Amino acid sequence: MSESKLKDLSMEFSVNVLKMCEKIKGHSSLVNQLERSATSVGANIHEAIYAHSRADFIAKLQIALKECHETTYWLELFVKAGFADRDEVKPLYNQCGTIRRILIASINTSKANADNHKQSN
Repeated sequence: MSESKLKDLSMEFSVNVLKMCEKIKGHSSLVNQLERSATSVGANIHEAIYAHSRADFIAKLQIALKECHETTYWLELFVKAGFADRDEVKPLYNQCGTIRRILIASINTSKANADNHKQSN
């Protein structure tokens, strides 16, 4: 998948999480945590595209992956606490899962390419 497609998916995901958060009354510190982790996914993907090196690229994607995992925690907490409806959150889980799978594949490919480059030198 192209970097711009991943960038677009992460932007759409961030916007959708922000829209859901607008509907949640109170619990501002928890809403803030969800907003920060969800938007950090896209921010780190965006940074990775302009990385200084392959190692920097991989590091940024790994941070984005970590933020994806954190975001799923907050989404699940919101559902279990009754702040959000599971049916409303399900598309966000799916979007986050798609982004996570792409990130894992991209990280693995980048690491393999780095290993191949080292071996050929």
